[in-house]
Amino acid sequence: MKSLHAQLASYTKKCDEILLSKNLKKLIDEANKKIPQLTPKKLNKIKKEVVVIDVREPEEFASGFIEAKAVLTIPRGKLEFMAIEKIAKEFGQDAKIVTYCLKGARGSLAALHLKKLGFSDVSNLEGGILAWIQAGYTIKNYLGEFKAL
Repeated sequence: MKSLHAQLASYTKKCDEILLSKNLKKLIDEANKKIPQLTPKKLNKIKKEVVVIDVREPEEFASGFIEAKAVLTIPRGKLEFMAIEKIAKEFGQDAKIVTYCLKGARGSLAALHLKKLGFSDVSNLEGGILAWIQAGYTIKNYLGEFKAL
């Protein structure tokens, strides 16, 4: 089994390769302009009041996640199809939602699409879970809580 740091490094490399696409960069820039970006410090202050949606893939989620009032794991590719069933019915379309991914791009795109689907209070964790870890906050997985060294 790969260490947490090895898994994150592997996913970071994959994300960097994908982000090279100019058209994708334009979409991400648009999302970043339209969606409020929360710093890790701000999310840490409000995490007990928000629904956090981790839009990473299941194997990424298994390496660790951010605890909050409610934590949903909905991969980015399934978000639009699961938004009503998993989010709106349980929390309402006016719920305070924060999305995140590994580095921030998928989270911003997810947040933008949630806005387009009618969710009114959506923001994204700037820099994703990597920024959260680098800021010194803990993540949790099936083994317990962890903090970057």
